[in-house]
Amino acid sequence: MLKQDWPSERVTKFRQAAFVYLHVAILYEATVYAMLEAGTLPLRFGPPWAWLVAGGALAAFVFVGLYSWRNVWVARIVWGLNGMRTPTLIGGAFFASPDTMTPPSFFVTALVVVVINLWMLARAGWDL
Repeated sequence: MLKQDWPSERVTKFRQAAFVYLHVAILYEATVYAMLEAGTLPLRFGPPWAWLVAGGALAAFVFVGLYSWRNVWVARIVWGLNGMRTPTLIGGAFFASPDTMTPPSFFVTALVVVVINLWMLARAGWDL
């Protein structure tokens, strides 16, 4: 059985984490689409549409894992993976090379969004 039963306060944390993650996923999907339309998306990793579909499927899986299953391991694993984004975001926000096309404000905004997401995932994954 995937679904875990928790007190109502903990269920609320899982639901909040699920919706925050969903909004982060929507922002990432929209960013990929906007970069694709602007012609700034690198094509070295394959067709962008495949990545958009894969990202949507992953976001749906994580949302269900948090909202319906209330699984601490989903929250903890996603927290760890999202935490690995922070060095790149910090580098782009504060230590970007002068020839970088993406403005530092893009990375600062993404860093704020990711940290909020980390906070909500941590509440669901580790709070008792």
